[in-house]
Amino acid sequence: MAAAGLAAGPTGPEPMPSYAQLVRRGWGSALAAARGCTDCGWGLARRGLAENAHLAPPELLLLALGALGWTALRSAATARLFRPLAKRCRLQPRDAAKMPESAWKFLFYLGSWSYSAYLLFGTDYPFFHDPPSVFYGRGPEGMAGRALKGGYLALSELRKESWRRDPCVGPGSHPLLSASCSPRYHNVGILVLFLHDISDVHLEFTKLNIYFKSRGGSHHRRHALAADLGCLSFGFSWFWFRLYWFPLKVLYATSHCSLRVVPDIPFYFFFNTLLLLLTLMNLYWFLVTLEVKDTTSYDHATAIAWTIEKPLRNGLVKDKRL
Repeated sequence: MAAAGLAAGPTGPEPMPSYAQLVRRGWGSALAAARGCTDCGWGLARRGLAENAHLAPPELLLLALGALGWTALRSAATARLFRPLAKRCRLQPRDAAKMPESAWKFLFYLGSWSYSAYLLFGTDYPFFHDPPSVFYGRGPEGMAGRALKGGYLALSELRKESWRRDPCVGPGSHPLLSASCSPRYHNVGILVLFLHDISDVHLEFTKLNIYFKSRGGSHHRRHALAADLGCLSFGFSWFWFRLYWFPLKVLYATSHCSLRVVPDIPFYFFFNTLLLLLTLMNLYWFLVTLEVKDTTSYDHATAIAWTIEKPLRNGLVKDKRL
């Protein structure tokens, strides 16, 4: 299936739809695409892969270096920075064992979100205000396009390294990142990372303050207050970015607008299935956090952080000695 992108889009950004319009238009576009796909099957998939799924040698090198470099950097930061900091602050053994991972994730998510925010608001890319524009002239064009794709490759490899220990998000997001690198869907990927990383920043910030509020044999109220505020901002950002903006901007653009811009866009059903799965997981985990009621032994922020963390860990932290 050949990818025939347009050089430019409409004169102005398309208004953001309602949830009802998303369901009606997205479902209608998907049904029309299914009815119009006369040669769907493995043959079409192989042709799509051959025509669109390819990476240049420098991009393959960047992926390889990222897989090794980010893992080495995380190990070095844990051994030389985070564990000594936990020891110097005299954290409780259980908190000291978990603090390095949260510290690494906090720094990564903050950097990743800041970089994606810069691309969306500090450059000429109109993807946030006009999501269908991710498909205008699809593919990297010139140095700006290569720089955008290179940055996305680096961020996606780092995020995959962070998600390898996260079985609750990884099944939908890890293959989405892996598959979006080669067929030139990095424009959509930057928008997806921007809308997801911000809530992870708030979550890891909350967990770090939970770890630091009881240290050195005393209770620190500043960290307890910061944890409560982080809990509130986490819930708000999760709803607004992942459950409001994400489906109405990304899912609407990929399920409906993409077919208007690129009528024979490759991997339409594959990527929209992954994005829909990611939306459902976002909704599931939001409902899980709302159902946290056991606040007898934990404050509310601790209860929410532990609820999200418990199925991810389940005894995986074995070495609690510094």
